[in-house]
Amino acid sequence: MIDRSIFKAYDIRGTSPGQIDEETAYRVGQSVVEELDAHTVVIGRDMRGTSELLNSALVSGIVSRGADAVDIGLTTTPMFYFAVADYELHDAGVMVTASHNPAEYNGFKIVRGDVLPVGAGSGMEQIRDRVSSGRLPEEPVGNLVETSVIDDYNRKLSELVDFGSIRPMAVAVDAGNGMAGHTLPSLFSRLPQLSIKPLYFELDGRFPNHEANPLKTETLSDLQSLTASSGAAIGVAYDGDGDRIGFVDERGDPVSPDAIHALLSREILAARPGAVILHDVRSSRMVAEEISKAGGVPLQSRVGHAFIKRQMRETGAAFAGELSAHYYFRDFFGVECSDLVLLMLLSVLSREERPLGELIAPLARYAKSPEINFEVANKAAAIRLLRERYAREAESVSEIDGIRLDFADWWFNVRPSNTEPLLRLNLEAKTKPMLEEKTAEITAIIKSL
Repeated sequence: MIDRSIFKAYDIRGTSPGQIDEETAYRVGQSVVEELDAHTVVIGRDMRGTSELLNSALVSGIVSRGADAVDIGLTTTPMFYFAVADYELHDAGVMVTASHNPAEYNGFKIVRGDVLPVGAGSGMEQIRDRVSSGRLPEEPVGNLVETSVIDDYNRKLSELVDFGSIRPMAVAVDAGNGMAGHTLPSLFSRLPQLSIKPLYFELDGRFPNHEANPLKTETLSDLQSLTASSGAAIGVAYDGDGDRIGFVDERGDPVSPDAIHALLSREILAARPGAVILHDVRSSRMVAEEISKAGGVPLQSRVGHAFIKRQMRETGAAFAGELSAHYYFRDFFGVECSDLVLLMLLSVLSREERPLGELIAPLARYAKSPEINFEVANKAAAIRLLRERYAREAESVSEIDGIRLDFADWWFNVRPSNTEPLLRLNLEAKTKPMLEEKTAEITAIIKSL
């Protein structure tokens, strides 16, 4: 019996073994071929304990429907996206990964041949129903091709950033025992001017040193110590499948994803004056201000890669960023590329010849809350109550994702989680006392329900 709860807004994810087993993987393979009318499907996997078994069953399901499977083996998610998008014959792709989730999880990210994700409202429900209905009949067996794309991927990166523009410097890198530890040595071999200080490059799906999630500051402590003690110009942390990237500055202090978004937006706009750049509804007001100051057009987006990628195509946006440390590039097929983020940031540091902490200091001009989660029985009622209380005072109201209300000196966004039964609050103000006051005020309203 297939557990239908594993089919999420953005991917398929659950405990493995447990909710996701080889039978699930086999049916996912068959269903992707059938639903997407795919003749060739790219397959990649991360280093989790069940990934190899799930990968094999997935391939068996694909070829059982007469389609060809192109298995690129152990890979990061950005490299997987590259393999799907850069080779024109591919109709779809499936990555076996649970991203930054703990070790007991696994799952599948599914994309079409143009690397647009299959998620809620874009095919996930249909794949869920096909998988739940049982095995499909087998047709003449398709072919399995095993190949590596790492050299082509690195060449693509070298086309987007001049490796020669990066000056000699020390860089501390925490791969978190995830997939970046497998792919980065090949990239760094092309950058001999860098002195790499590696942490946890050994592949280990148990994540023995810390959870591979750079958004959690407690996972950065080893990187912070190494960066500060080694004299590194920057510290870098990847998540499990390598599509999120976090940073600490030369002193080991965490750098907000908003600051990275603003810095990279300037770079993009220097090459593409007037371009549209997306920022999600949780982003600091500073991000839109910096985009406008650099001559760009800031547009708000919903939270979540499936929505952002679609909006990038619709608006022609050159770049997009999320508070979750995902960054999307039109020049990289409109999808995430954490390695490109790193290379661009190293190029900025090389040109500016100033430490990262000094570069980002002017961007920290507002007081911003972390994301605060509430268990709320009726999330729609909570959002409605907050709208009634604040909308008349607001300078602007956005309802593209929950509700965001902007005032002269502060703003807040509340939105229902796409992945958990939670209501999420983000808030920013001109001063810390105002932030604390407004956070307490809104928290009391939400908890009154």
